Amino acid sequence: MTKVLILGAGGKIAQIAEELYLDQTDFDLRLYLRHPNKLSIEESDRVEIVEGDASDKNSLSNALNGVDIVYANLAGDNIEEQAKSVVESMNNSGVKRLIWISTLGIYDEVPGEFGKWNNNILGSYITKYAAAAKVIEESDLEYTIIRPAWLTNNDEVNFEVTHRDDTFKGTEVSRKSIAQVVVDTTKKPSDYVRDSIGVNKPNTDGDKPSWY
Repeated sequence: MTKVLILGAGGKIAQIAEELYLDQTDFDLRLYLRHPNKLSIEESDRVEIVEGDASDKNSLSNALNGVDIVYANLAGDNIEEQAKSVVESMNNSGVKRLIWISTLGIYDEVPGEFGKWNNNILGSYITKYAAAAKVIEESDLEYTIIRPAWLTNNDEVNFEVTHRDDTFKGTEVSRKSIAQVVVDTTKKPSDYVRDSIGVNKPNTDGDKPSWY
């Protein structure tokens, strides 16, 4: 039985993914987060909740016991520190497969006016997430980095994928689509290994997301 450790399990994308895991797979979930009261998931014998911080290597190493795949949905100004903690803890625990949520623009891959707008809005946020992605890419882990376009709460799964050296496409995508990519990649862990994928909704190209 596959066991997935979800870091940052209280995040919006993570909570959608948790429901999809329960609906679409028979995987067991270990939900790791600082504030368990943020969770809305129903009780299940397939779900274990662990309170902890991803930068705490001892706690994280304990949470990795018996895990097959790690899905990291982390955020914060210390995202690079968290990435280093995840890599070290996974290496020490012998867990190799990692799905890591990042952001668009970390390779300066977003073209045209949208790229300029995105860089202006996100600023140092991009720099911090780029540094974290570099930690992941320089590791020996079997990682998939996911770079979503600007996120919507639309109840839809509609996406396309670009790769590490491709120009980013589109301006927006639903959180549910990103959650589905996470679950699909967990179900087929040989997909996107040591790859960084951009994910967007088709035909949403423009100078900025539609709601701006």
